[in-house]
Amino acid sequence: MTEQRRSPSDPIDRSVLELVGQQPIGRIPVQDVRPAVDGGARPTKSVVAEVFTVSATVFREGHDAVNATCVLTDPDGVEQHLPMRLMNPGLDLWETEVHADRQGIWHYRVEGWSDPYGTWFHDAVIKVEAGVDVELMLEEGARMLERARDEVDRSPAQAELLTDAATALRDTDRPVPARLAAGTDPDIRDVLSAHPLRDMVSPSADLTWWVERPLALYGAWYEIFPRSEGATQDPDTGLWTSGTFATAAERLPAVAAMGFDVVYLTPVHPIGRVNRKGRNNTLGAGEHDPGSPYAIGAAEGGHDALHPDLGDFDDFDAFVARAEQEGLAVAMDLALQAAPDHPWATERPELFTTRADGTIAYAENPPKKYQDIYPLNFDNDPAGSYAEMRRVIQVWIDHGVTIFRVDNPHTKPVEFWQWLIADVAVDHPEVIWLAEAFTKPAMMHTLAKAGFQQSYTYYAWRNEAWELREYVAELAGDAATYMRPSFWPTTHDILTPYMQFGGPTAFTLRAALAATLVPTYGIYSGYEHCEHVARPGAEEQIDNEKYEFKNRRWDLDSPDGGTGLAHGRPNLAPYLTKLNRIRREHPSLHWLRNITFHAADDENFLVFSKRGGGAGDDSEHDTVLVIANLDPHAVRETTIHLDMPALGLDWQDGFVAQELVTGQQWHWGEHNYVRLGVGVEPVHIVSVRRV
Repeated sequence: MTEQRRSPSDPIDRSVLELVGQQPIGRIPVQDVRPAVDGGARPTKSVVAEVFTVSATVFREGHDAVNATCVLTDPDGVEQHLPMRLMNPGLDLWETEVHADRQGIWHYRVEGWSDPYGTWFHDAVIKVEAGVDVELMLEEGARMLERARDEVDRSPAQAELLTDAATALRDTDRPVPARLAAGTDPDIRDVLSAHPLRDMVSPSADLTWWVERPLALYGAWYEIFPRSEGATQDPDTGLWTSGTFATAAERLPAVAAMGFDVVYLTPVHPIGRVNRKGRNNTLGAGEHDPGSPYAIGAAEGGHDALHPDLGDFDDFDAFVARAEQEGLAVAMDLALQAAPDHPWATERPELFTTRADGTIAYAENPPKKYQDIYPLNFDNDPAGSYAEMRRVIQVWIDHGVTIFRVDNPHTKPVEFWQWLIADVAVDHPEVIWLAEAFTKPAMMHTLAKAGFQQSYTYYAWRNEAWELREYVAELAGDAATYMRPSFWPTTHDILTPYMQFGGPTAFTLRAALAATLVPTYGIYSGYEHCEHVARPGAEEQIDNEKYEFKNRRWDLDSPDGGTGLAHGRPNLAPYLTKLNRIRREHPSLHWLRNITFHAADDENFLVFSKRGGGAGDDSEHDTVLVIANLDPHAVRETTIHLDMPALGLDWQDGFVAQELVTGQQWHWGEHNYVRLGVGVEPVHIVSVRRV
């Protein structure tokens, strides 16, 4: 239904405002529309069905009623008008919740308007009850209702309702209170709330809103080095035979059975031989050391080629097809850097920085040196380098890759990423980009604003309850309008002291928190075995898989799992399976902005809940409460204090707390005793059910 819009003719010369650098305010001022990323210069982001709040300050001069509407414009240009609520009378803040039902580029704006019905309602109730200007007020009400009938598109039933009300207002045979009641009837108010008569409509600027597929916000990732999956070592010679795409595909059913959504592959390209790194990042590689897959390029090809040990493109396509068969999306590592023997080094030298002595500069982050890698220089030939990177990306899209985990994007120009992501989105809006940018906050946030759908975070280094509360509140607040966090307890490059010394309890706890604090999390293969021994002097694993093969002998894992030892190692696969099942069964865990933190007497406890967040997915009826003892070395007891309304309950209510991992059940209220830690469960994941 088309909404009526009335605005006065423009009474002033707007050009005079330009002379003094001002934008027109509008007849009904609309200010501070939110979300507005960088003042509207960048798009707001959500996924399909994700609920968020649009707000604005809307006011006017004098005492006449003012109102506000949020207008959504879908990718086809069809508008939807949503009434807004005045949240704090006197301070003029208006809000409404919005969501999109499909992908694409949407827009939204806020329209402030004079509310003739609201003004009449307020004045008529006061004056008529006081006997002041009774007939005049009733006649003005009748004329206003006739305007509302004639100037706004309505159904016959609505038009009839307004006609009858106008007639009743003029009916002098009826008592005055009955005449007034006809114009202030709840049915009239409902009709004029849904389809109001609006005068002096003053729109804000249209703000761009990108709506993406759900996997851009919610998913569980599993990282593998394809060459290790199925790799074997000769017991006599110690020589390794590389895994292949075919052997890696045999791991996919187990990954899918654990409930993961994405299988993420580290680089699969030829590996350079010049300055190849040996075991544990040593400078002297042995004859049979495979090298780091991040040193991309050799005689066999570069970023558009496959390492011959893994197989050819038919084998890669078969791997992608098998992943899809298992319900897994394939994410591919995009590392835009080159080994010294990459074909680009001779064919495209303009892609690099040449030093005064004529040599190409290798990567450095003083005092660290990466002699096996040449960083790219995008400034020597921007057009040529941008086009070459776009060509490489298309190769992998054409082979079924729809997710790219980008290595060190903060070392390349942000404007390059903005262009590349936008150019890909024109034909492939399904493609998702994850920024592996462990860097300063300004760069992380700007990469997200430039187009990256997801970002690695500082989660691995946030171990205290107050740190996690503060950090997640930031991520779920204003930042959620453009940046989506991905929580990883460890990666192939990161093994924090907490994980080195916290034992299986730390691995259990950090996986549970990553899986419930935010919608997207990931684990690096081997996490199931609590691989925790660090290389001396570094926060990364000893015998790092970046520089050698691993055969984790998945066949030795005990089927029941848990943290008990089997063949000398724990197996957390069953626990991860439970976590992913809980995530899938509880839609409140699919969203980011719906988190509430609760209190505990012991500062080592983190308590939070998730409720609502999505449209049409039952998340508003689903509440999950998480209680975690963050000390991996001790059993602790405490009392938690719950914000009951945040759980959808009244303060005096009780509820059934169903522990989703163990199956235990308790009757809880606002204050509850818990005991968690090493040797018992370190974390409770609880479904809240009203008694």
